[in-house]
Amino acid sequence: MAASDFPRMSWSSGEHMRNRFHALCPYFAMFPEAFAEKWITRLTEPGDLVLDPFCGRGTAPFQALLMGRRAIGNDINPLAFCLTRAKLGAPRKASVLRRIAGLERGFVERSWESRRRDLPPFFQVAFSRRTLRQLLYLRETLDWRGSRVDAMVASLTLGSLHGESQRYDSYLSNQMPRTISTKPDYSLRFWERHGYTAPERDAFALLRERASYRYESDVPRGEAHVLNLDMRELSRARLPSPVKCVVTSPPYLNVTDYGEDQWLRLWFLGGAAQPVRGSSRDDRHRSADSYWRLIADMWRMLSMVLAPGGSVVVRLGGKGLEPEQLVAALTGTALVAPRRVRMVEYSTSAIQRRQTDAFRPGTIGCRHEIDAVFSIA
Repeated sequence: MAASDFPRMSWSSGEHMRNRFHALCPYFAMFPEAFAEKWITRLTEPGDLVLDPFCGRGTAPFQALLMGRRAIGNDINPLAFCLTRAKLGAPRKASVLRRIAGLERGFVERSWESRRRDLPPFFQVAFSRRTLRQLLYLRETLDWRGSRVDAMVASLTLGSLHGESQRYDSYLSNQMPRTISTKPDYSLRFWERHGYTAPERDAFALLRERASYRYESDVPRGEAHVLNLDMRELSRARLPSPVKCVVTSPPYLNVTDYGEDQWLRLWFLGGAAQPVRGSSRDDRHRSADSYWRLIADMWRMLSMVLAPGGSVVVRLGGKGLEPEQLVAALTGTALVAPRRVRMVEYSTSAIQRRQTDAFRPGTIGCRHEIDAVFSIA
């Protein structure tokens, strides 16, 4: 069937108070919580299980938890796992503040000077000497995979690791975008050209401030699971029950590579001190054939974990693809699923303000997105 055979969607979003944990860390290529809220409201009931297999910073599962649903967030990217784990398993504020105080007491600044000097030139200009020593200490000390408290402290650090420090005092780095880590050579040229220097920041003081700000919002309680898997492995994972609804946005075709675009945050989590391209099978795809194979694998996996009559909401885009092409390819790849997948409705929208315009003006990127709703028999 052609895309024109399906009904188009329309809705208006009401105003609501935003939970501050939603914005725990600025993140490139994310959908707003209002998108998740609309579909969770429409397609689920309290207690239902909601899954996002490409969860990014955890918007969909966190919103599901806020709404009394059970939630599963999964992402192959360690950064996404850390942020989602912090939000879905948020510890008490007192525990976080106690941990920050203990970290500060245990910090011996001179012990990190040789490590600071060994880092590449980018780091020497991106951060003040004191801040960089603190970051090295936090990087090595925090057990963000094993401790919910440390996952929150790490996420608070990641949210302030880089950003527009010439305008705001809530970022630790020299002037950078807040959603993406610019490349080292480009950054060094940019800072030299504009005469920017790294701000003097105390990471521990900033962490206390950021924790107090985030914990002005209530922490949701309920059943939540956070996984750090290749999406294809979800069908073999021990999920608590069949999934009622999936709300997700897979990586867009030829748009972002998280190993490159989030390299500085990945470094803080233990990664390389430089951008690494193509770090996972679910990362940026420049070839349309490999990209649609990824989406076909998604349909195979979803057919194994969804409850009968379950729903799938997909937001999708791609560089150089028109909406009709996206709809046709998305419905075409669904034919590989062992169960019958039926498109219910869809909508298209133009991307009015691209995040890349802030740091790569004039680039031609993804111009349209589609939101498509499917049911699986």
